[in-house]
Amino acid sequence: MTAPPSLDITAVFSEKGPLAQHLPGFRARPGQQAMAQTIAEAISERRCLIAEAGTGTGKTFAYLVPALTGGGKVIISTGTKTLQDQLFERDLPLVRDALKLPLSVALLKGRSNYLCLHRLAQAQVEDLFPSKQDAKHLQTIVSFARTTERGDRSELANIPDHAGIWPLVTSTRDNCLGTHCAHVDDCFVMKARKEALDADVVVINHHLFFADALLREEGLNELLPACNTVILDEAHQLPDIATVFFGERIGGAQLAELARDAETAIRADAGDLTELLIRINRLVPAIRQLRLAAGEFPGKYAASKLLSQPAFVEALQALSKILDETASDLGAVAERSEDLELVANRAKTLSRALQQWTEVEENTSNESAVDENAEDENANNENVSDDNKIPLIRWADISSYGWQLHASPLSVAPIFRNFVENSARSWILTSATLSVAGQFTHYQHELGLENAQTARWDSPFDYEHQAILYVPTDLPLPNSKEHTDAVIDATMPVLTASQGRAFLLFTTHRALQHARQRLQTIFAEQGHNWPLLVQGEASRSELLERFRREKNAVLLGAASFWEGVDVAGDALSVVVIDKLPFAPPDDPLLAARLEHLKKNGGEPFRDWQLPQAAISLKQGAGRLIRTETDCGVLMITDPRLVEKPYGKKLWRSLPPMRRTRELKEVVAFFEGRNSK
Repeated sequence: MTAPPSLDITAVFSEKGPLAQHLPGFRARPGQQAMAQTIAEAISERRCLIAEAGTGTGKTFAYLVPALTGGGKVIISTGTKTLQDQLFERDLPLVRDALKLPLSVALLKGRSNYLCLHRLAQAQVEDLFPSKQDAKHLQTIVSFARTTERGDRSELANIPDHAGIWPLVTSTRDNCLGTHCAHVDDCFVMKARKEALDADVVVINHHLFFADALLREEGLNELLPACNTVILDEAHQLPDIATVFFGERIGGAQLAELARDAETAIRADAGDLTELLIRINRLVPAIRQLRLAAGEFPGKYAASKLLSQPAFVEALQALSKILDETASDLGAVAERSEDLELVANRAKTLSRALQQWTEVEENTSNESAVDENAEDENANNENVSDDNKIPLIRWADISSYGWQLHASPLSVAPIFRNFVENSARSWILTSATLSVAGQFTHYQHELGLENAQTARWDSPFDYEHQAILYVPTDLPLPNSKEHTDAVIDATMPVLTASQGRAFLLFTTHRALQHARQRLQTIFAEQGHNWPLLVQGEASRSELLERFRREKNAVLLGAASFWEGVDVAGDALSVVVIDKLPFAPPDDPLLAARLEHLKKNGGEPFRDWQLPQAAISLKQGAGRLIRTETDCGVLMITDPRLVEKPYGKKLWRSLPPMRRTRELKEVVAFFEGRNSK
């Protein structure tokens, strides 16, 4: 791929330019032109650029045009598979065709998104399924495997993403046989990788991007081709995703999958060893026992807290012993088949990881404030990774039915900085939410990119006339028991004025469920027929599709609805945010970071918690206005936004909406819109 002698950015994005000719309704936007020009210069000079573009700027085309014409290979990474598919199927072909560029484009996802022919064959033989419905799904998948060219599970839209059949017919890095597989010549993952190696432009997602980075750190083969330009869209997600990938983790689901795969391999290649099968089957009860020993309440816990509980230590030691014996048992028969050798190696690796977490040394307790309403009670274990000298924080994530044990880096900045600086390529990191009150300092510090160029372009929307920021008066503090009831009471008059058409976004699932019960009662008593949609009742895509179709629905959502959700038009006219999104005070990784910051002369609330909350708040608020014709009310039911000194920094990070504390102004706003 070679660049044109010169690219006139202004001409490309003009009213009569090639994009306008290929895209109905295209309008020239100064911010989009300026962003594209800045990115073109960064690519030409192989610089790292952090670029924030407000909603409506058109950042996708602003980076695609200079990337596709800048010369060399390009990798574009997105936050979700949905955006990945949109880029590959719609945006990239449009720009390529508009500019008449002879480019090849490849879509590459993580291996669990592709059918594994080896595991599909095993599933047909074993006939062990989580449910009868999964058995029916298998027949659909078998037929699909005979005709598909890509083997991408997203092509089977009639089988839900969460269906229990998928782990049985897809592979992971742990259970893939690689070049030893009998189906390697027809492997969909291998085909997709080959296409990526040969393509001019490769579209991936952040999880795959960091998986590749991790493999490079370990000295293994790269998953992705070497390239000249990396574009990381939805870049606000990078610090959290990097923390997961550059740390270590072992979970109950991971061990249960090992037990299932080991049973399958034993039945196929060591069926004469019935005692071995009996011993392997001890693993799943031990996994469950550890969850029971962790206690009744889900949450995130420092290692020191759990390791101070005798029942948890006993269950952990028992699981570790069984896993070690499992690894030994499997190792004794590993030579019988590739599958047995693979599960034996997995068991050995997982046993070692579990023992390392168990042997963590207890450290001193930390105390750090989340805000003036939170009590300080944090105990963390800080160990240093021998490989990169970065402190690792040991903690556990206990869910209702499972568990994960983590060792997470205190900071990913040194790793990410080295990754960027040691590559001779241009880096473009872009999102609508990277700065706080116009400053990128916090984001740059998180990723170690203090020397990167930064630039931002405001949204072209007329927020002053399109939206109102409403903070009701007389609300209780968010840590009070009556807060959620007060939120619903304050929200009902707004819903009446808007006739539904609202997102209610919550910072906790507990508040969401309480609000659900209260709204169901109120809707029934007052005769409202607005459909009430609740996160967890269906997949996010299904809920959003119904929300758009119903036109007057009220949707209750937590974390996954704060970003990456796009509902344009009249279907969404109100976004309610129950609390300022400060991270929970019991998060052990956060507590360790705050303590580290404090020890080094920083101010935890000012330097970390406040900017993090500002970025999260911008994400939630960004759901409201998606086009230049949208209008609506952003309602934040947390009095700290206007009553605390730091509140000014938060609302100044939001789009420049007209602000009010008067319900009558909100009602008048909707009456005025309805009369047009």
